[in-house]
Amino acid sequence: MSIVIHHNPACGTSRNVLAVLEATGEPLTVVEYLETGWTRPQLQALFAAAGLTPRDALRTSKSPAEELGLLDPAVSDDALLDAMLEHPVLVNRPIVCTPKGVRLCRPSEAVLDLLDSYPEGLTKEDGSLMLTPS
Repeated sequence: MSIVIHHNPACGTSRNVLAVLEATGEPLTVVEYLETGWTRPQLQALFAAAGLTPRDALRTSKSPAEELGLLDPAVSDDALLDAMLEHPVLVNRPIVCTPKGVRLCRPSEAVLDLLDSYPEGLTKEDGSLMLTPS
C-alpha cells in the first residue's frame, strides 16, 4: 500500500507534511481534494479510520463554516457531511493514510507517527525544526 495524502497546496501545514512524505522515498499518492472533491463513503471511511467525527474534521477558520451556520453544535453529522461534499474546503487537512493508520496531520509532526522511518532534522517552511515523536 502506498501512502496517500489528501492535500491542499495552499496550506502551509499540508505542504510541510507533503515534504516529509516525499523525503521518505516511499510511493506516494497526492489527492488534491479541492479539485477532485469528496464522496460521502470516502469521508465516512477516512473519518472512521482516523477516529474523527465530521465535527472533529470540520475546518472552522478560513472556510465558509461560520457563514453556513455549521459552528452551531446542534448541526448534525449528516448535515456537516452534506456541507463538506458541497464545499470540500470544509474538511481540515492534510489527512494522511499509511499502512500504520489514518490521521489528520495537524500539527505537521503528527505525520511522523504514521511512518516507519523519516529523515532527521526536517524543517518546516518557516525554518523551524520539525519535532520528532518521543
